[in-house]
Amino acid sequence: MTAEQRLIKFYDLSKLKTEPFEITVTGSYYSLLLPVAIIQPFLEKNIKRVKAKASFEGKVLHFHAAIQKRNGSYYMMFGKRYQKELGLFPNDYFQLQFFEDDSKYGVEMPEELDAVLTSDYEAYQIFDSFTDGKKRGIIYAVARYKNSQTRIDKSILICENLKRGIRYNPDLLKSF
Repeated sequence: MTAEQRLIKFYDLSKLKTEPFEITVTGSYYSLLLPVAIIQPFLEKNIKRVKAKASFEGKVLHFHAAIQKRNGSYYMMFGKRYQKELGLFPNDYFQLQFFEDDSKYGVEMPEELDAVLTSDYEAYQIFDSFTDGKKRGIIYAVARYKNSQTRIDKSILICENLKRGIRYNPDLLKSF
């Protein structure tokens, strides 16, 4: 799949979306204080997982995120890795836009993990029994590898460990 095809898949323009808006990172926890007026349509539909597009000085970043409520305000985590990718410094304002996330897991499933789970029904059943957050943790663990063969190897290892009864995410990537 080409980069353009992945972006078309990432953004289904028939779904709910916001207009791009300006925002800056606040606090020491690398979070974004979200304007309620902008995210209100998502809140009304009880949508907490979103696809996001951040842009700053010609650089664009596409990612999945969660809208979180704390002390009556709404936030989204925006870690140092994202800030570094965009070249942001403290107090820089950048453009952000949200799209409805209709992905099955709230994050893009690596093709390699999907293929391995499809071919191993027992491991898939175990994976499918987990909470959405645990599934995302496993998906992120595989997706962080750049090399396709490494993603395949890690996916196979995870499936084998699931069938051995290992459930602790850090141990899923260990050979026993």
